[in-house]
Amino acid sequence: MINFNYETDFKLESEEQISKWITDAIASEEYKLEEINYVFCDDDYLHKLNVEFLKHDTLTDIISFDYSVGKIIQGDIFISVERVADNAKDFGVSIEEELYRVMIHGVLHYCGYKDKTDDDAKEMRAKENHYLSQLV
Repeated sequence: MINFNYETDFKLESEEQISKWITDAIASEEYKLEEINYVFCDDDYLHKLNVEFLKHDTLTDIISFDYSVGKIIQGDIFISVERVADNAKDFGVSIEEELYRVMIHGVLHYCGYKDKTDDDAKEMRAKENHYLSQLV
């Protein structure tokens, strides 16, 4: 089950389609979805979580808490819609594309992908692009 929660006045337009897309991506990676809670918020909300839980006094676009066990995916993904909009401008892409990239990025972390090294980041970006191409 995928739940969409809003702590700001933003709202996804096609929750059902996006939910199916994420569920299909998880199945493609040979994992099973238990539950993911997406929480869309603003910079202040996410900054407080970043400081409190990760001890990072910086703005970020996404924080994910992974409660997965083995191949069973569970977690909470917090996304700053403000940060995504700013990043979309910086990267020269639509807000929707950047938002979907961030949404699938969190899921790919749950599926075991990392992005700390250059090689890992390249693999993560390739997977993001693969799944983004399936949404359009």
